[in-house]
Amino acid sequence: MSITTAVPRTALPSGRIPAPARRATWAGYTAAAAATVGFLPLHVTWALGIPLFADPDLFRPWYEDGGGFYLLVLNLMALLPAVLAFALVRPWGLTFPRWVPALRGHRVPRMLLIVPGAALSAFLLAYTVYVMILMPRQWGDPAAIFDYRTGVYGIGHFLVWIAALAIATRSYARRTRPDAG
Repeated sequence: MSITTAVPRTALPSGRIPAPARRATWAGYTAAAAATVGFLPLHVTWALGIPLFADPDLFRPWYEDGGGFYLLVLNLMALLPAVLAFALVRPWGLTFPRWVPALRGHRVPRMLLIVPGAALSAFLLAYTVYVMILMPRQWGDPAAIFDYRTGVYGIGHFLVWIAALAIATRSYARRTRPDAG
């Protein structure tokens, strides 16, 4: 089966997939904001070599030993979850838009958005639990590069991101399932 032939049946007799509920739309926008506005400012600051909320003496060697490149890649990759979150609640998450040359006008296979949405929600949850376990162990540790406040902020930020992305993904999955209606 090719990517363009995986066309789901739709939930409405008219052949159209219903619009997402207002709650799901807000969740999609919130997840996109969490991936960008909530994540990028601090990480871009670090990628520029500025040790905000970090120990400058520990940050510099870490940054020069590949941390800067890691942060650059991480920041660029943070844009993908934002696009995913918008696609879950926008029409171009159902039909490829004209700016996708080879696939424009074709239906988006539902699993192309559901699998990454669910996987990212699960990964972010696992990472958040990891940070919640690690953070108390690093509190006051002189070898810790980053200040504990980054963990406090990160946990709250990620919990919002996880919930919003999970709501948007579930809405998309329900709206596009073959037996809906």
